Amino acid sequence: MRYRKSLVVLLTVCSWSASAFGQSVIYEGDAGAGKGKHIVFLAGDHEYRSEESLPALARILAKHHGFKCTVLFSVDPDSGEIVPGSSFMPGTEALNSADLMVIFLRFQDFPKQQMIPIVHYLERGGPVVGLRTSTHAFRIPEDSEFARFDYRYKGEEFKDGFGRQILGETWAGHYGKNHEMSTRLDIVPESQDHPILQGVREPWVQSGGYWTEPMADSKILALAQPLDGMTPDSATAPEKDPCPGAWVREYESANGRRGRVFTSTYGASEDILNEGYRRMLMNACFWASGLENQIKPDLKADFVGPYHPTTFRNGGHRQQVKPSDLSGWESPIMPTDRPIAPPKQRRNKKK
Repeated sequence: MRYRKSLVVLLTVCSWSASAFGQSVIYEGDAGAGKGKHIVFLAGDHEYRSEESLPALARILAKHHGFKCTVLFSVDPDSGEIVPGSSFMPGTEALNSADLMVIFLRFQDFPKQQMIPIVHYLERGGPVVGLRTSTHAFRIPEDSEFARFDYRYKGEEFKDGFGRQILGETWAGHYGKNHEMSTRLDIVPESQDHPILQGVREPWVQSGGYWTEPMADSKILALAQPLDGMTPDSATAPEKDPCPGAWVREYESANGRRGRVFTSTYGASEDILNEGYRRMLMNACFWASGLENQIKPDLKADFVGPYHPTTFRNGGHRQQVKPSDLSGWESPIMPTDRPIAPPKQRRNKKK
């Protein structure tokens, strides 16, 4: 009887692992400065199409620079199709061998077995690159053992959760209306020699702004200036002073190790069309991985394979897409023959 029970448990674990493997994508380059480094990307926000921008960034880092890049998606647990923000992300155990976690989540409450590898990664002080909605990556009930990661957590030992304590800021509100006000990122003169900014020219993004006041130990790399229009030369938005849009810091882990962090409140599907901003994110992955000496102003930052970004909105994602549809170097991101979900109406909180 005991043998039978053990066999059932073993088969269950193997079945779950196989399912998880089928719902992730691995891009692995042949050579480059990143050879031997493993980056794990967590794509699971509801609105800004992280399921598009993260695999596109992963391909660049793998194909051009030799990193092994594992991309995980929030999926429907039954169909395995990508569902933005589904709070179900198989394969997070890939973080056990990760040298860097790139996180683009929003309001997630993962099952325990999916959350534990994230917790363990942070407990060992692994470096983090956090984008856009990751300031409010987790929305977790107060009675959960992971409640401290919630963006509203009140306990002083981890106040305002993962966003504030790891990335340096939690959710504070919109600061520029999406699709009407884009954002120019102005490099801070005192930070212009930082490795992440090598070769970065005129970064501009299509996302509206977020208001931020990062923790005092953060080094600001670029200030986000909301614009009154959707082109890089649009006028400065009236009564919108700049606020931090990209910064670096370190956090101290449970074992006393310090982990490097880069945070930017942008990164949507259409944001990375701008080469200056795309290069900033690429350089940030080098820097966070400890490869700052390998960053050069002319590192290749071209897209790998077709990139067809879907306009970011709440809802409005490509449907009937499985992670396996994005495998290989030439599969389109996203397949344009798949239907687009109707957008959801949501009122933006403004500051």
